[in-house]
Amino acid sequence: MRVHLNYGRGMRAVDLPESLDLTLIEKQAMPLLAQPALAMEDALARPVGCPPLAEEAAEARRVCILICDFTRPVPNGTILPPLVRTLLAAGVEPAQITVLVATGLHRPNEGEELASLVGDPWVLETVEVANHFARNDEDHVLLGTTRRGTVVRLDRRFVDADLRIATGLVEPHFMAGWSGGRKVIAPGVAHAETITTFHSARFMEHPNCTNCVLEGNPLHEEQLEIMAMLGGARAVNSVIDDERRIAFLNYGEVVASHEAAVRFAARYATVPVAERFSTVLTSAAGYPLDATYYQTVKGMVGPLEILEPGGDLIVASACSEGLGSVHYADAQRRLVENGPERFLDEISGKIHAAVDEWQTEMQLRPMRAGTVYLFTEGLAPEERALTGVRMTESLAGAVADSVARHRDNRIAVIPEGPYLVPVHRPTAA
Repeated sequence: MRVHLNYGRGMRAVDLPESLDLTLIEKQAMPLLAQPALAMEDALARPVGCPPLAEEAAEARRVCILICDFTRPVPNGTILPPLVRTLLAAGVEPAQITVLVATGLHRPNEGEELASLVGDPWVLETVEVANHFARNDEDHVLLGTTRRGTVVRLDRRFVDADLRIATGLVEPHFMAGWSGGRKVIAPGVAHAETITTFHSARFMEHPNCTNCVLEGNPLHEEQLEIMAMLGGARAVNSVIDDERRIAFLNYGEVVASHEAAVRFAARYATVPVAERFSTVLTSAAGYPLDATYYQTVKGMVGPLEILEPGGDLIVASACSEGLGSVHYADAQRRLVENGPERFLDEISGKIHAAVDEWQTEMQLRPMRAGTVYLFTEGLAPEERALTGVRMTESLAGAVADSVARHRDNRIAVIPEGPYLVPVHRPTAA
C-alpha cells in the first residue's frame, strides 16, 4: 500500500507492505469558506468582542498590523488587502500603516521571500512592510514585569500604534497550546530578554506547556498577562485544512477572537485514537515548517501520546534550509556532547534560555519516549551529526525494521505531522 507524507513543497510517497495493520490518522474534512475574501470583509464588519474595524479605524492615526514570518503558511494574500482597504477608507493615511513581520528571534524575511509572505503586491506598494528585530534595544518599549518575573519589552511600533492588529494561523503548538492571537505578539514582536525568559526551562518543563492545552499552561498565562499590560489588541485568526485552504476566519478582541478560533480548530486538529503504537510514521508538515531541522522537532512532539513507551518515531522532513540558526546548532552540539540528562541539568536553573535552546529542550520529550528516526535530503553530514537522532535513508526500510524489532505489525501514519495532534482515548474504538 502507498501512503503520502507532507514533505518539502510536495508529498513523499512511501510504499508499505499490505501485511501491515495500518491506521491512517487524518483530520476530518473541514467546511471550507466558499469566498474567503468576502468572509474576511464580513469578519471585519462583524467582530468578536469589539467594534467593527471601520469604526475603530476612524479614530486611529497610526496602525500596526503584525504578520507571522515564513514559518507559518498564513493566508496573508486574503487577509491583508481587506484590512488595508478598510483602514484607508476610514481615513488612515497609508504612511501611518505599518505591516510588521513578527519574527520573534527568527531571521528576517526579505526580498522575494517577503513578497511571497505578504501575498499581495498592492499591499507592499501601499504601506510600509518591515521586520521585527528582537535584539535591537532601541526598537522596544518596557511595559513592566509579570507576576512570574518576566521583563516585558515589545516593539514600539506596535505598542505606540492607536490600533494594534495581530494576524495569524491557529493550529496546535507544542509549547503554547495553540498558535495565533496573543502568540503573534509575544514572542512575535517581543525583545530577546522577554522571549528568553518565558522560553526558559522553568516554563518549558511544565507538563501543561504542550500541544492543545491552554488551561494551566504557564506560557499561555504569561502571554495573557502581557496582553493586559499592553492594554489590548485586535486579531485576525485563520484556520486552514491539510491542503492550505481556508476553513475559518474571524476578527476581534485578541483573546476572545482567538478562543473562538481555537474552539473551531480543536474539532479538527485533535483526533482521538484508541491504541498506542510501537511504530509511528509522520512528517514535519512540509514547507514552510520543515524547511529547517529546528522546526522539525514539532513533528516529533505531536504524536507522543499515541507512541508506545520505547517505540519508534519515524519522521520525514526536507530540511531544505539546513539545521537552523547558529544558536540552535550550538544547543544541539551541547545535547550531543553532554547527553540529554546533563543538558537538561545545565539549563534547568537558568533565568534566560540561550537563543533557540528551547527547541533542543523540546527534543528531549521524544527522546525520553522512544527512538527517533529522521529521513531527510537537506542536511549536510556535519548537520546530521548534530540532530541527536538516528538517520534513515529509507522510510519504508525504517518501518520494516521497527515492525520486526517490536514484533508488532501495527503502524500509525500521520501525513500532516504537527498540524494534527492524535490523543490517546481507549474509548475511541
